[in-house]
Amino acid sequence: MSDSEIPGGEDFDRFARRVNELKDALSQKKPSYLAAATSAEFRPRDSDEGEFSLLLWGNEVCLSYPGFSAQDRRTGNLLSQMDLVLLLYYFNTSDGTAKTGRWISFSELPDGKFYNQAFQGYTGQRLALSFRDDMATFEHAATSLGGTPFPLGSASFTFKVLPHISLLVVFWQGDEDFPSSFQILFDASSGHYLPTDAYAIIGSMLTSRLIKAKNHL
Repeated sequence: MSDSEIPGGEDFDRFARRVNELKDALSQKKPSYLAAATSAEFRPRDSDEGEFSLLLWGNEVCLSYPGFSAQDRRTGNLLSQMDLVLLLYYFNTSDGTAKTGRWISFSELPDGKFYNQAFQGYTGQRLALSFRDDMATFEHAATSLGGTPFPLGSASFTFKVLPHISLLVVFWQGDEDFPSSFQILFDASSGHYLPTDAYAIIGSMLTSRLIKAKNHL
């Protein structure tokens, strides 16, 4: 998905402009602290350098220290600017708070209430327009992306984005009185790992991945 397809693209542009500031701030933190806070593995090269290894969208990536460049572990390719910015914010924000197991809406994230209607428009409403009442196709698309079934609504799946960040997509199948609907939920600890604007971007990314998977079934 290109940057122009990201809802609230001005937020991503702002994130991107802060890359050097984030790198500078992270270089002042001990790698042992960053590894513990993010649940990443740190592999030292010498006394001053090394790299973090962790999963992003199910793919192993590495983030160098103290330069903070990011690569796909398998291919060696540099990550996109969007993925790099998400990693930098994740490392900058994470404080090691444990997951609560309690799922909340976007409106319950810090300052999320103001943007909730827009978020639902480019996530839940897009999914509803794409999948409509077709629960089986939604289940196949979610499974193809590595989603884990969850007992909520008519069909639900969790998706692990980063070690401490999982999103829950809930599908409520409609009937003659109410149309089918979707909603993306977050663990109540999410504010300890990314700013709310970043969750808007991740929610949009997951929505696009699900629709793309449906179109390839």
